[in-house]
Amino acid sequence: MKPTLFFLIFLTLLACDNPVKEINTTVDNHIPPENNWTQRAAAKALADSVKVTGATYLPVYSEIYQRNKDYTYNLTATVSIRNISLTDTIYLHKADYYDTHGEKIRSYFNKKVYVKPMETIEIVVNEDDKKGGTGANFIFEWSKENGALDPFFEAVMISTSGQQGISFTTQGIMKWRELKGRKIQD
Repeated sequence: MKPTLFFLIFLTLLACDNPVKEINTTVDNHIPPENNWTQRAAAKALADSVKVTGATYLPVYSEIYQRNKDYTYNLTATVSIRNISLTDTIYLHKADYYDTHGEKIRSYFNKKVYVKPMETIEIVVNEDDKKGGTGANFIFEWSKENGALDPFFEAVMISTSGQQGISFTTQGIMKWRELKGRKIQD
C-alpha cells in the first residue's frame, strides 16, 4: 500500500472518531477517583478553642420539568466544594444527598476529609441517576479555624439532547455556624 493512501485512510478514520468521549471516572458509580474519600481522610483535628463549624444547604436538580408535570428532562449535576482560602485547610464532616421528599439517598463519606487552600473537590450526580428528582439537595457539615474563610458550595446542572442544551447553577446557603459552642443562624 502506498504511504499516501495509508495516510489518507488514517486521516479518514481519525476524522470519524467520536469527538465526545465518555470518561469512565467512577469508583462506585458516584465518586470520581480524584475524590477517593479514603485517601482524603483528615489526620488531625482542629482544637475546639479555634474551631468554627457550620452546615450548608445546596439545591441540585437530577431532573427538571418540561412542557408540563408529566415530562422531565434529566440533568448531570456537578457539585463543587471550594476552599476559597489562600492559607487555611477546611474539613468536611458530612456530604449527604437527599431526594425531593427529604429522604436521604446516600452519604458520600463517613470520615472527616480535608480540602486544601484554593482546592476544589467535586461530586458528580450522573444524568441517568434520577433518584434525587426535581427537588434534590445536599447538606454539608464542615469545620475551619476561627478567622478562616467559609467554604463555597456550588452546583452546575447540564444536559444536551440533539441540538438542545440546558445548563444553570445553584449556590449553597448557610444553614448555621457555631463558634465555641455558640450557634449563629444565618
